[in-house]
Amino acid sequence: MKGLVYWLVVGSVIFSCNGASKEQGKAQESGSGEAIPSTQPEIAGSVLARSYCAECHQFPTPDLLDKNAWETYVLPRMANYFGIYDAEYPRERIIGAGRAGQLVEKMNVFPVSQTLDTATFNRIKAYYLDEAPEKLPGMPAKNITVGLKNFEVRKPAYKMRSPMTSLVKISGENGVYISDVGTSTLSILDKSLNVSRSFPAPQGAAWVHTGDNAVSHALFMGAFNPTDLNLGYLMRLPAASGEAAKILVSGLQRPVHVDFGDLDADGLEDLVISEFGNHTGALSWWKQDAEGNYERNVLRNQPGATKAYIKDLNKDGKPDIIALFGQGDEGIFIYYNQGSGEFIEENVLRFPASYGSSYFNLFDFNGDGHDDIIFTAGDNADYGPVLKPYHGIRVFENDGSNQFNEIFFYPLNGAYSAIPMDFDQDGDIDIAAISFFPDYENSPEESFIYLENKGDMNFEASTFAGSSDGRWIVMDAGDIDGDGDVDLILGSMIFGTDHTTYFDKWVENGLPFVILENTTR
Repeated sequence: MKGLVYWLVVGSVIFSCNGASKEQGKAQESGSGEAIPSTQPEIAGSVLARSYCAECHQFPTPDLLDKNAWETYVLPRMANYFGIYDAEYPRERIIGAGRAGQLVEKMNVFPVSQTLDTATFNRIKAYYLDEAPEKLPGMPAKNITVGLKNFEVRKPAYKMRSPMTSLVKISGENGVYISDVGTSTLSILDKSLNVSRSFPAPQGAAWVHTGDNAVSHALFMGAFNPTDLNLGYLMRLPAASGEAAKILVSGLQRPVHVDFGDLDADGLEDLVISEFGNHTGALSWWKQDAEGNYERNVLRNQPGATKAYIKDLNKDGKPDIIALFGQGDEGIFIYYNQGSGEFIEENVLRFPASYGSSYFNLFDFNGDGHDDIIFTAGDNADYGPVLKPYHGIRVFENDGSNQFNEIFFYPLNGAYSAIPMDFDQDGDIDIAAISFFPDYENSPEESFIYLENKGDMNFEASTFAGSSDGRWIVMDAGDIDGDGDVDLILGSMIFGTDHTTYFDKWVENGLPFVILENTTR
């Protein structure tokens, strides 16, 4: 993967709240279950907003979105989480029918009866509409040079009319993995980019894990469009022709990432799976038993789980888990391993629900032996899209005790992934990044940028000619040709609700991916 957040959240809501509310101003209910007005004295909308809107995620200030986005999208959806529904968009339609609806109903995401009286909600609504700007400020102009040093663009020999690439993965000697939603395939390409093996992949694969041995595992979402159905599964791929594939875990809600490690010190490899879901989802670790079966242990029963890594973060000899949630309560959470399969959660970074958290990874940026974090905010699928000045790439420095402070921000409209690595082998960390929602009108070069580190946190931005020939949603780095330097692969997905003038070009180009071959060596 990376970058699948866009199509995962289309039609979902940025403010998820399970219908909870505080006592102050809370609606009393009559015997019939109908909400009646609160008898509390009138309280300012700003005070009410800080009370109710900060219960389930970081408090969203009005200046995060323009007035139109608040009025036409966010506030009506916010009302649903307090049991306030529009006649044209009733609760039954929001929840959905069938098994997916049953899963949402079970979690009581959208309450049957109002949990907040209408008068109080209207004061909150008025506060946002009064204070929100007509238009968000723009980003500062960027100087992005066209022409990459040390990289050569390679395109596949074939075209796809409407590529919907959900996965790109460079796996050294194992080749390059490519998955496409439209064709429902997972393919392995050799170094010449010819298909050597192919597997059926219903609705596309989201992640491939390749370990030290020849065994690979693929994570299949089971459903492309937003749903709460649990059709996803994890499969062990056959290592050789004639071998059978095996489903290890099934019944997953649109899973997007998996990591492997022995979490309970029993000598068996366990799993951590991020189920992004829709209205519901979860982050769980799966304990393996002696027969190779897995048992779910839920760490966080919320949608939006985007990526999670297993690593000993506090250096106590026990592997911990660090995860990004990108929907509703956006942030990065550490699950400290207490032994015996028990974990304690700590929220180390929290972001506003409008950020559109899309990617994170661990890396030691300053060489002090502690893991820092690179993070991108850029999902823009819920409304508009609206160009947001806070979208971009951030680096958070670890103070040595897993407390993180922002030390770098590069504004990038619609940032979807950022890989920090010494690409030019000069001893410092560069950054390669993609955007699924660049400012196509004014700065289409934002589709892909290479930030060359010039020292003292100064970076020079460049891109390749034709960087907007595809709509890049996933990216990976690795040594494809075995020459000792790090190459890049970008995957394109021609899908979206923002019908830009580029769609015809993308369809005509039929470009499923490009490889940026590093020529440093």
